[in-house]
Amino acid sequence: MRKGVLKPVRRVVIKIGSRVLTDDEGNLDLAVFGRICDEIAKLRKQGLEVVMVSSGAIAAGRSELGLTDKPRTIPHKQAAAAVGQTRLMEAYQSSFAPYKLKTAQVLLTSEDLGSRQRFLNARATIEALLGFGIIPIINENDTVVVDEIKFGDNDNLSALVTNVAEADLLLILTDIDGFYSADPNLVPDAKLITLVNGITREVERAAGGSGSSVGTGGMATKVAAAKKAGKNGVSTIMVCGKQSGVIVSALNGDDVGTLFLASGVGLNRRKHWIAYTLKPVGRIVVDDGARNALLKRGKSLLPSGIVSLDGRFERGACVKLCDSDGVEFARGLSDYSSSESARLIGCKSSEIEAILGYHYGDVIVHRDNMVLL
Repeated sequence: MRKGVLKPVRRVVIKIGSRVLTDDEGNLDLAVFGRICDEIAKLRKQGLEVVMVSSGAIAAGRSELGLTDKPRTIPHKQAAAAVGQTRLMEAYQSSFAPYKLKTAQVLLTSEDLGSRQRFLNARATIEALLGFGIIPIINENDTVVVDEIKFGDNDNLSALVTNVAEADLLLILTDIDGFYSADPNLVPDAKLITLVNGITREVERAAGGSGSSVGTGGMATKVAAAKKAGKNGVSTIMVCGKQSGVIVSALNGDDVGTLFLASGVGLNRRKHWIAYTLKPVGRIVVDDGARNALLKRGKSLLPSGIVSLDGRFERGACVKLCDSDGVEFARGLSDYSSSESARLIGCKSSEIEAILGYHYGDVIVHRDNMVLL
């Protein structure tokens, strides 16, 4: 099965975690860098295009700043990221040099991906770099984005990058063999699951947290990344990045790690962007009739179906669509702001212009700008 899944793959996103790149003391392990770059060079010779999402900047900066533990304050994390990002890129550049491969640093924030124009600009930049034969190395811009340091992780970023880069596969390198039925550190007889055909709630419950002093993500974030990539029609393979030859083996279709199969037909790239890249800034509660029309008949949301709304948002913002129990079942881009929508609650589409004095359209959220969850 794996060889069949991998046969059409031409472009792969490889996410490398901090625990793979560092030694027991939390310092960058240059021997690991050399081995990983050697394997990626082999992939390039096979004709594969590679986009990397690499953690490790804060870990590298920590040692440069003389910190003995993971930085706790935001300024210390930002300082470590600022110092460490140059060390990280230097390690990659020197490790790729023997293979005459060049790298480029691409630092992204959630605002970059949240803006459709900047999202497309990032896509064009990555496409141009690959066209020049350069390996893009992507990381979050932790030096300036507080929320990304506090709550973000590169597992999530790697899933989003599969959409930005229009990749065919996500390969996650972590510090364990793959996805287990339970945390193998706590449950000795936990079983390695080599194939996950759909990420269910049971799969999500089996994922554990992070026990690392150098990374921000645990198994739960990796499963979430595989789920997001799967919605883009992209399968994910999770392997132990500490093992020699594992990258080439995984891309050759060998039975290593865990393969998370993509969930059927993926969303188109724009709807994937709406569902997983944008952060909802408001909530619209609809009645049962509107919910059924959206879920079962593929309709747009009319003002007559709105019961209430929360949050302040502008026209074009991403909003959650919830049922009468408050459960989110869809999200989309609102054609009207929160103040405008509040004035239109329960009215007919034909009354919009009379109420507002102008008219953007007959719907609050058009089905073309909506994703069912």
